[in-house]
Amino acid sequence: MSDIRKPERIKGRGSRDNPAGRFEKTVSEAFDDGWYQDGEPAAAPRTTVSEERARQIISRNRSPDVPFDASVNPYRGCEHGCAYCYARPSHAYLNLSPGLDFETRLFAKTNAAEILRQDLAKPSYVCTPLNLGANTDPYQPIEKRYRLTRQILEVLDACNHPCTIITKNSLIERDIDLLQAMAARRLVHCFVSVTSLDNKLSSRLEPRASAPHRRIQAIAALTAAGIPTSVLVAPIIPALTDIYIEAIVEQAAAAGAVSAGYTVIRLPWELKGLWEDWLETHYPERKQHVLSVIRNIRGGELNDPDFGTRMRGEGPFADLIRQRIIVACRQAGIKRRANLELDTRSFVAPRKASAQGDLFA
Repeated sequence: MSDIRKPERIKGRGSRDNPAGRFEKTVSEAFDDGWYQDGEPAAAPRTTVSEERARQIISRNRSPDVPFDASVNPYRGCEHGCAYCYARPSHAYLNLSPGLDFETRLFAKTNAAEILRQDLAKPSYVCTPLNLGANTDPYQPIEKRYRLTRQILEVLDACNHPCTIITKNSLIERDIDLLQAMAARRLVHCFVSVTSLDNKLSSRLEPRASAPHRRIQAIAALTAAGIPTSVLVAPIIPALTDIYIEAIVEQAAAAGAVSAGYTVIRLPWELKGLWEDWLETHYPERKQHVLSVIRNIRGGELNDPDFGTRMRGEGPFADLIRQRIIVACRQAGIKRRANLELDTRSFVAPRKASAQGDLFA
């Protein structure tokens, strides 16, 4: 039997491959059984969601590269399907592929708000801003159905707990009512990630995320409601998306963004092979140049795991990107870093559930 060919492209998906995760004990290999015809389009893989009951919901972070100590992720896997997503390798812990599995086999922590409420009620809990969106996007398409992010926000709002949100989906506009009330008490700061301003490129790079212009509109809607919002030019991909740096900052600032941050693409573990395959699929003529500049920024490798350099890179190209961000922010009249003065002193722990109910409510 001959090996079956990979499809040229799967519409609406960031990956066309499903390589085995690094922890899998068994490996399967697709082969041509004679039914596949050359030129026949591949069947589009459907999204499946498994509901699970989380035992814990707050993840602690010790990285000096990110401005938060704790995060909440209501979903595992992300339907946005961003080809560059650094979270893809995390699906290997589920014995699933960081390729198509990551964007089609999703998990919803249906008790996320319940577990969060229990954690916040513990006498030992110390209030610190929680980040939503550190690993997978809290407003990915399945949030429209499950509403887990909104449930989490309702818990945080009820007990005056601060948070930050990172998303690339305009669905965040649905929760403006909650976010506006929280913003009035200095309890929230939103970050909208914009990678390019090219809809065609975005549809290949981030196939199920909101289009770039919708993300800019989301910034405008949030800021019009008095919700402090920043733009993240992230990740910057040399020789592919870096041409949009100044325009993104300018348009986001015009929409009301108060600051602009950025990261440079990083390719941990299995993501290296997936990214090379994506370039070969969509931009074969740029592949070697893009990889060459990434290696220049990452000390000769495709990834740099070291704290301090993994988010921004180092060397002449990395320095140039940093200077361009600084100049773009200065010209747009916005800050280079978000001023996260969120209120942690007004936190009121939620009341523990009582078997007798609220007798004196």
